[in-house]
Amino acid sequence: MNRVLVTGAGGMIGRAVVDDLVAQGIAVTALERVEPDGLAADRIVVGDAGDPEAVDEALADVDAVIHLAAVPAPVLGTPLEVFGNNTRATFVVLEAAGQRGISRVAMSSSYSITGLPWAAQPLHPAYVPIDEGLPPQIEDPYGLSKQVDETTAQMMARRYDLTVIALRLPFVANEKRRRDRLAATTADPLIGSAEMWAYVDLRDAARALRLALVAPASGFHAVLVAAPETLAPYATEDLLARYHPSVPVRRALPGRAVPMDLSKVEELLGFTAEHQASLDVRPLPADLTRAAG
Repeated sequence: MNRVLVTGAGGMIGRAVVDDLVAQGIAVTALERVEPDGLAADRIVVGDAGDPEAVDEALADVDAVIHLAAVPAPVLGTPLEVFGNNTRATFVVLEAAGQRGISRVAMSSSYSITGLPWAAQPLHPAYVPIDEGLPPQIEDPYGLSKQVDETTAQMMARRYDLTVIALRLPFVANEKRRRDRLAATTADPLIGSAEMWAYVDLRDAARALRLALVAPASGFHAVLVAAPETLAPYATEDLLARYHPSVPVRRALPGRAVPMDLSKVEELLGFTAEHQASLDVRPLPADLTRAAG
C-alpha cells in the first residue's frame, strides 16, 4: 500500500488509525467534514463521506480505504440522521471505491450490531461466548445502520470483487476512557453487562484496521475484535451468573476471559490485542444487587 484513504479521520479512532499508518510509512489521505487540527495525514479533503464528489476527490491515487465516518451512537442525532447518514456514507464510499478498481476496504462495524448496548431494557445474548453468528436483537437506529452497512459491504464485495473486512468493535478505550470505565464497572458491573465487559485499546483497534487491509482474504468478512480479558476486576463466570443468569455458556471462561469468541480475528488477521489492563480478580461483592432484567 502506498496511500490509504481514512474517512472520519478526525475522530478518536480515525486519528489513531492515521498515526498508525504513518508510523508504518504509508501515506494517508484524510476525509473529514471539517478541517482537523494536528492530523498527521499529508493530504486532507474536507467533505462529507456521503457526498459522492467529496469521496471521489478523496480517492485520488488511493490503494485502499479504511472507512470510519459515522454518527457513532444513536443519541447523537435523530433516528433518521443516525441511520441515514451512516448507511449513505458506507454506500457512497464502497460504491466509489469499487468503481475506481480499489480492491481492499477495512471498515468499522460495531458490537452494537448485536442490539444489546442501546436497548431500552436489558437484553441477553442467545449464548456465550458471543461470536459473529449471534442472532441480533436490534431496536435502535445505530445498531440497524451497522447491520445495513455490513449488508451493503457484502453486496459491494460481490458487485466489484472487493475484499471488505468489517471490524465489530466493542468499547474503544484510550487511557482516560479505560480508567473511567474500569472505575464505573468496578462500582456497578451492570454498566458493562450489555457489552459483556469487553473493550479494545485504541492502539489495538487502529492496528487491527491496518491488518485488515493486508489479511489473506477475499470477499466480505465480519470479525469481532476485543481484548482477551474483560475490563472488570471480577471473574467472568461470576459476572455472567449475576447479570446473564439464563444464558447458555458453551465453554469455560476462566478468570477474566472475555465472553467472546475471538478465533476468527486471530485466524483471519493474525490479531491479538497487545494493550490490556492488568487486574487481579476479586470476589463479586454480595451488595452489588442491581442485576440485568
